[in-house]
Amino acid sequence: MALAFGAYASFAISDAFSKLLAGMLDPFEVAFSGGIFGFLLLPFLRKPHESYLDIFRPQQRAMWLLRAFCVFLATAASVEAFMLLPMPEALSLMFLMPLFVTILSVVLLKEKVTAWAWLAVVLGFVGVLIVLRPGVRALHLGHLCALVAAFANAGSVIAYRLASKETVRLSLFGSSLIGPLVGNGVLMGLHATWPPTMVSWVYLFGYGFLAAFGQLLMMLATARAPANRVALPQYSQMVWGVVLSYVVFHQPLDGWTFVGIMVLTFSGMLNWVRQRIRYERMAMKERLERQKAKKAAKQAAKLAKKAAVSAPKP
Repeated sequence: MALAFGAYASFAISDAFSKLLAGMLDPFEVAFSGGIFGFLLLPFLRKPHESYLDIFRPQQRAMWLLRAFCVFLATAASVEAFMLLPMPEALSLMFLMPLFVTILSVVLLKEKVTAWAWLAVVLGFVGVLIVLRPGVRALHLGHLCALVAAFANAGSVIAYRLASKETVRLSLFGSSLIGPLVGNGVLMGLHATWPPTMVSWVYLFGYGFLAAFGQLLMMLATARAPANRVALPQYSQMVWGVVLSYVVFHQPLDGWTFVGIMVLTFSGMLNWVRQRIRYERMAMKERLERQKAKKAAKQAAKLAKKAAVSAPKP
């Protein structure tokens, strides 16, 4: 849990650095730096028997390409969204990712989704509507970019699930590096400029390094705790977003935005409680099955012993 909280803090501060770069550098150039600094993680992920060339040698090439494209789209759109929108507003839209993951899971993976899961998703959507208040406030490119980022992140999650048989971690992680490097590298070619000041270099490094560091912490967290527990601290990212928006960018929350964030947080807690109950039931069922198997083994051993005693001696 501590690693997960650290990961989401890294993501939020990284987003703040991308917002600080608004007007200094092209958004695609900023997103490109995230792929560059992501290579700092490779020594921590590589196993002794693996080669760095495994990044380009996936076992499931189609899923590798899909994930690379989704990560490229998500990084480019999210950087643009944070440059154009207040951080809580951009994060609220990006928290629609669970809705998109649920829909794609049903359509593509044929997974069964419970009514409680749909309720949590609908509540999250209502929270976003309260934050945005369409028809009352003007929507612009920043909102569209945040929506695209949420959908692309959901696509990345689905691609990761479909590629679950991939055994080489470098191949899985490599797609999330190559996608932003190639996609953002091509798009930034028309407008890329050398960072003009030392401050812009610091911001650029802060964005890229913290985004990569957050990915590392998240991988370590998921290796040590169930996914439902690691997902819970995600909503701490919104707290970071609100604090950074107020302290760094001097953008206080209005009342409706605060209400929408509370609804979003409640939907996330509801989803976590649902998953917790589900896993507890599964664990209880597994324990009961083990106890039954143990009793059956003891009974079989007793019967075998009794049969051996009663058998006629030669």
